[in-house]
Amino acid sequence: MDSLITFLLIYAATYFGFVTLYLGGGLFITAINNRYPERRIQKTRKNTRTKQEILQSLSSLLVTAGCLAFGLFSQHQGWTITPLPLTIWSAVGMFVVSVILFDAWFYFAHRFVHLKPFYKIHHLHHTAVAPTVWSNYYDTWLDAFAMQSYFLWIVFVLPIPPEVLIAHRLFDHFNGMFGHCGFEHFAGKSARWPSIGVCTVFHDQHHAHFNTNFANHFSYLDRLFGTIDPRYDEAVKAFETDPAHANVKGAIKD
Repeated sequence: MDSLITFLLIYAATYFGFVTLYLGGGLFITAINNRYPERRIQKTRKNTRTKQEILQSLSSLLVTAGCLAFGLFSQHQGWTITPLPLTIWSAVGMFVVSVILFDAWFYFAHRFVHLKPFYKIHHLHHTAVAPTVWSNYYDTWLDAFAMQSYFLWIVFVLPIPPEVLIAHRLFDHFNGMFGHCGFEHFAGKSARWPSIGVCTVFHDQHHAHFNTNFANHFSYLDRLFGTIDPRYDEAVKAFETDPAHANVKGAIKD
């Protein structure tokens, strides 16, 4: 009974914490977007399902929070590989390793749910063709589990301190919120070739065109496997130089 109570406490704290970050962060990023309307990526499309996306996100966050909560609970119970002591080196090292591993997991899981027999799992998320900050968790439960179950199982194979696991999930949360926000605030040389970093255009192109840009934090897997949108680097450069005359395909031709 004590173990069940412990899990429920971790789960509740995780769920309500991310709900707060989702709602508060969404309002904050929306305020930023409203200050820079010229940075809208898809100039001619708007998403009008805000209420629907928020309600579904509150549901899918039950799964997302559950994956992280179970990973943390498993560490607390001693079921996992022993986490490294928390030092500056273990924190930075495990964070970097975990982000790289998660990006690979996300890429292949994402391609999996795009296969025809499984696409119905992921279809709801893609009804947001022009995503907004509220679209980040607009998933079915199975879709959320496919992407976020990483935080459930990684603790059994990687000696990641629980604090670093939480930090990684927080990083993924804000990365996803900005990645879906529909406005480009981070275009720069670090987000286009020869860098493997990405900016908001990367995932926005995925929503607009469906079969490109499957990764999350980096572009190298998409470049390696030929799934990078051929207009991605051009679009990033266009938003660097003239965001008012740039869109998801690159520069708008007058």
